[in-house]
Amino acid sequence: MEPLFAQAQALAALLVARCQTVAVAESSTGGLISAALLSVPGASAYYLGGAVVYTARARHRLLDLKREHVRGLKSASEPYAALLAETVRHRFSATWGIAETGASGPTGNPYGDAAGHSCLAVAGPAARVCTLETGRSDRSRNMLTFAAAALTLLQEQIEAG
Repeated sequence: MEPLFAQAQALAALLVARCQTVAVAESSTGGLISAALLSVPGASAYYLGGAVVYTARARHRLLDLKREHVRGLKSASEPYAALLAETVRHRFSATWGIAETGASGPTGNPYGDAAGHSCLAVAGPAARVCTLETGRSDRSRNMLTFAAAALTLLQEQIEAG
């Protein structure tokens, strides 16, 4: 976790320097993205909130996304991750929304994605989605890798803006 915390520290400094905020919707990282961002003292200056959107029920209750909002979207896909990022951004009135959804392992998900598959998205002044495939079945290692990749994606978009 220490490398993730160090990464979040640099990201926090960037967000604070730009007076920007972030909200998080994550799935297979299980809260690690939020935990990293919250590990930095003074996180309330940039972190507005987050949700672990691990099930359809959580998606509905925490983000108010109903079936009609996600009709035709596979949950571990780039379009779904983009929807989560934009939704969490708007719900929290944040500068940035970040989302992660995937299959951490040790097996794949019911949608045919192998363990080590994650879709990441950032919404805000700049938007980007990407897919990460680790090729590993190690659940905890994949979770850390996905969280680090999400933080990197956010940092790249902030710096590009």
